[in-house]
Amino acid sequence: MAKILKIIASLVMALSVLVIGAAWWGHGQFKNPGPSETEISVIIERGMGVDAIARELHRSGVLAGPLVFRIAARVLSAKQPLRAGEYVFAPGISPEGALALLQSGKTAVRRVTLAEGLSTTEILALLERTEGLQGKVWPVPDEGTLLPETYHFSYGDQRLNIVRRMASAMRDLLTDLWRNRAPGLPFASPQEAVVLASIVEKETALAIERPRVAAVFINRLRQGMRLQSDPTVVYGLTHGAQPLGRGLTRADLKTASPYNTYLVGGLPPGPIANPGSASLEAVLRPAITKDLYFVADGNGGHLFSKTLKQHNRNVAKWRKLNKASKTTR
Repeated sequence: MAKILKIIASLVMALSVLVIGAAWWGHGQFKNPGPSETEISVIIERGMGVDAIARELHRSGVLAGPLVFRIAARVLSAKQPLRAGEYVFAPGISPEGALALLQSGKTAVRRVTLAEGLSTTEILALLERTEGLQGKVWPVPDEGTLLPETYHFSYGDQRLNIVRRMASAMRDLLTDLWRNRAPGLPFASPQEAVVLASIVEKETALAIERPRVAAVFINRLRQGMRLQSDPTVVYGLTHGAQPLGRGLTRADLKTASPYNTYLVGGLPPGPIANPGSASLEAVLRPAITKDLYFVADGNGGHLFSKTLKQHNRNVAKWRKLNKASKTTR
């Protein structure tokens, strides 16, 4: 009997040594740096269990093996579960660090930049092509109701949420700018200001010019002159679905459309794009000038004038530059 007890005691001791050794080894492996030498991005889909997550981290090169992570996660995830999403794992991150990151829910931040002057159709098409977003946008927002900016999101976010953020940002900005607008502007509502801002956005890409371009159109509205803006004619032809892809023709300028500001007085019935904050501010706090005309200067900007006579001279200069540019190509 004593011999049997001695054997059992030896076995228990040996097993204890093995267990302690395994635990010591596992503890070291849990804290030791992993094999990755660069940042690694991994997407943890909703519904993935611990085993699947461990295999994915091993397959992606974050972990040297799945076993230690799997055991630790089963022990520790009861208190703080692992969260789905896209994660960026630092070079050499340990299984302990990887587990803590997945428990924290600190997912990778993506971003999408939506340029000023895009139509709503173009914005929705860009969001449709943006990797990491999901879902459809319905109903389609009205033209001019979305504020173009850079928006941050996480993998799996809804496109509709981005659009809602854009609409909210536009409402907030417009409310603030309208409250602090210059006196005597020819707008009956903030929405009319958005219409003109969308035209200014399409007329010039130079921020420094926008208040002066806005002033030209405002002066024209005050005097009952037609705006005669080419971008409005383009919108009447395409409705923002795609670029025209060619220059305007004389026939285009004579095509009947509520957006053809060569034929129709006042503002068009709605925005022709989604203007940015600079164009909105330019329209609501325009430059103080008597300019009524502007034409391209051949260098990406415009020449402004107060009289038709000055304007015709500037047009002649532009045509000469344009002709010279074509002959040197």
